[in-house]
Parts: sequence; C-alpha cells; structure tokens
Amino acid sequence: MQPNLLFDLDGTLTDSRLGIIRCIEHALDTMGVVCNEDLSFCLGPPLHHSFARLLKTQDELQIARAVALYRERFSDVGMYENDVYPGIESLLETLKDGGFRLFVATSKPHVYARPILKHFSLDHWFDGIYGSELSGVRSDKTELIAHLIESEKLADAPALMFGDREHDVRGALNNQLTAVGVLWGYGSEAELKAAGAHHLVSKPAEIFELI
Repeated sequence: MQPNLLFDLDGTLTDSRLGIIRCIEHALDTMGVVCNEDLSFCLGPPLHHSFARLLKTQDELQIARAVALYRERFSDVGMYENDVYPGIESLLETLKDGGFRLFVATSKPHVYARPILKHFSLDHWFDGIYGSELSGVRSDKTELIAHLIESEKLADAPALMFGDREHDVRGALNNQLTAVGVLWGYGSEAELKAAGAHHLVSKPAEIFELI
C-alpha cells in the first residue's frame, strides 16, 4: 500500500518569509510596539503564539488586535510576497504521476492556504488542503493532522508528514505518522532532530528517493 503524503506549506512548499515578516512588522508598527527581536521564530508556529511572545502578554484582546492588523495587510499583499521553492513543482508532478495521494496540512488558515496554492498553480496536485480556522481552531499541528486523518479516513493507511519546523514533526509523531524534516525551510537540523524526526531531506528530489 502506498503511503499518503502530507505537506506543510510555509517553509516546505513555498518561501513565505518576506510576506510574514512584513505583516508582523505592520501589526507591531501600527500598535506602536518597538521590537528589535529576530522575527524568524515566527515562521511556522501559530500566529497567536508568536504575537503573545512579541507583545509579552496573554491578553487575548491585544493578541487579537495584532492578528487582525497582520491579516489586514496579509490578505491584500503579504500572502503573495511568496515563492515556490525550486524543485517543488516537479516533485509534486512526479509523486502524483506515481499514484500517491497528497495533502496539505498547514497551521495557516485554510482561507489563505487555498488561494496561495491556487495562485502558484499547485492546488491541483493535492487531494485535500487542510488549515486552521481564523479563530485559531486547529492551528495546533497535532489537532490539525488528526482532523485531516479523520476527514480523509486515513487511519488505517501509512502516511508521511513533511515539514520544516518542530511543530510539524511533533504533530506527525503524535498521530503515529512518519515525520520527515525538510532542511530548506525555517527550522534547523538541530531543531528537527531534537523534535524526533525519523528522516531529514536537504532538497525536494530526496523526498521521492526516500519514498
């Protein structure tokens, strides 16, 4: 039985660093928050968690305002400040031609993930695109992957999860999936190994070789 293949979006299929960072800066600037911190840690984790750290607060109203300001710019401009990683399109075509079922599992809200994938003409390779809700529901990777498995009835089939951050690895492991860390994204080799990744790949072509 061929395994089902789950892919993270940001840092795995596309390089969204520029758009994410600029939208975070927009939110902080609008709120009058001065931040000299390296924002790379925001690439991957749920947005609510990142703003809680940046604002040094658990005040839900403050966090919600920051998220709203982020999305204000993201929905118009930021989501397209983005590039497909070299080799991804040919990988997806090869996998699809090989009869694999492909899914996206991203902490990004699905209302953004779907148009981004459509914009880059990647959406047609996937059997399902799963993301969080705008409310933050299913932004946790463990919960999201569990929802995908249940919705697609994949519980009895082998599956691999490909992602660039520890959240992807832990989400996979918590759902008994094979966790594969990709090294072209935002997480380091040390981060992915520490999270317990079963395998690491340094370029998209290695995914097909691994499978």
